[in-house]
Amino acid sequence: MAERVREVMDPNPVAVSPDTPVADVIRILRQHGLQGVPVVDADRRVVGIVTESDLVIPDPEGDLHLPHYLELFGGIVFLEPFKRFEEKLRKAFAQRASDLMTPNPDTVRPDTPVAEAARLVHRSGHNRLPVVDEDGRLVGVVTRVDLLGALVES
Repeated sequence: MAERVREVMDPNPVAVSPDTPVADVIRILRQHGLQGVPVVDADRRVVGIVTESDLVIPDPEGDLHLPHYLELFGGIVFLEPFKRFEEKLRKAFAQRASDLMTPNPDTVRPDTPVAEAARLVHRSGHNRLPVVDEDGRLVGVVTRVDLLGALVES
């Protein structure tokens, strides 16, 4: 029965660099059947993560539009957070992993208890967590399915 993340993680995770072209990120996800991939720097330190949801512009109307606004006293008052529009715009014109990634993702250490990692996955809504050593270097990836399997066995 697995008690620590190191016992259920994938110790040879696929990763991309911040400069990996978006087309290559998509190809890597498809080739390996992944829903997300850690983004690591030259020293294998985790700097972000790109997931399938980062590759889709979440717009119910299916296109990119300016937030609704009012013209008031010669100025513009946006009725929606402009930051959300900026994020959609950044993703729409993304060319590299660094343009898409969620920076500073939640991570766990190999000695993290499985139950604690499972709580983090549940709380964050993510499907996978990069596993890092004490220097923040990628040493594995653990998924929701890995954690659920370990919890069921115990």
